[in-house]
Amino acid sequence: MTLLGSRHHQHPEDFMTLRGTARRTLEPVLGVERTKRLRRAERTWRRKAAKAISPDAPQRPGSVQQGQKPEKFQPSDPFAAFPKPSSTLHEMLGRLHKRIQPETYLEVGVRWGDSLTLARCTSVGIDPDFKVTQELHGPMHLERTTSDEFFARDNPLAVFDGRPVDLAFIDGMHLAEFALRDFINIERHMAPGGVVVFDDMLPRNPLEAARDRKTVAWAGDVYKVVTVLREHRPDLVVLPLNTSPTGTLVVLGLDPTSTALDERFDQLVPFLEALDPQDVPEDLLGRSTALEPGVLLDTVDWDTLRALRHRPVGDSELRAFVDRLRELPTLG
Repeated sequence: MTLLGSRHHQHPEDFMTLRGTARRTLEPVLGVERTKRLRRAERTWRRKAAKAISPDAPQRPGSVQQGQKPEKFQPSDPFAAFPKPSSTLHEMLGRLHKRIQPETYLEVGVRWGDSLTLARCTSVGIDPDFKVTQELHGPMHLERTTSDEFFARDNPLAVFDGRPVDLAFIDGMHLAEFALRDFINIERHMAPGGVVVFDDMLPRNPLEAARDRKTVAWAGDVYKVVTVLREHRPDLVVLPLNTSPTGTLVVLGLDPTSTALDERFDQLVPFLEALDPQDVPEDLLGRSTALEPGVLLDTVDWDTLRALRHRPVGDSELRAFVDRLRELPTLG
């Protein structure tokens, strides 16, 4: 049992009410900070429970040890019809590194190091079970811990010497509540003109979007973050990209001072943790609201963004630049 009960034995409305009641009851007794620490501990327990009920990612070819059997998954359903991607995730991310030229880079979900190897600056990679097989470049700090535990530290990004994060990549747990919480934690440390990238935002069919993993290629239900950001953070620029295999999301116009998502997180839990089967929006399955990666990478004036990215939140030049990105043509 979790500190606030198990969602598997409650209706979402009951779960949300219970969390709110527990918070109101505990804060007067324990104080705000101790209550927050208690809630973080509860979230960490839930992460471990989610990992226990979801199979690990498939191992790389040749990595299955003698005597072990690889995980068996059912064949995927037919994919939805969508424009053929012209770029893979890592091709896009590599080009984005070159355009942005970040001085600081943060990554949640290192795994084999396929994306971390693209960084050429001071970088932090967070993963409780990384198995890096790629060559890494630049000052690199690997943290073998969960993102919740990492961000609960007093000064988690001390290695950046007070500099904000210019580029962040979120590819951790493939469950919506974890991805959103990672964004909430990361945005606090971002440069206002920085860029946050999510993986697995455009599943190709509902089975690939299942919370309980059933297929080899698995996006999980992190696609729900798109809806949350559009509805609850209209100040952000949210740009899905048609990359293979399971799409990418680029977020700009960041506000490290915003508390909107953190304050509404408990209210969003029923939506984020809705059980399978998943009801993936048609515009995400068909990628009609996504951009061609080249449109973003080759038409945006990244030199200007680099010059503006450390301006304060609300700077008129930075705001005007970011707002223009909303006008980029989609595939629809």
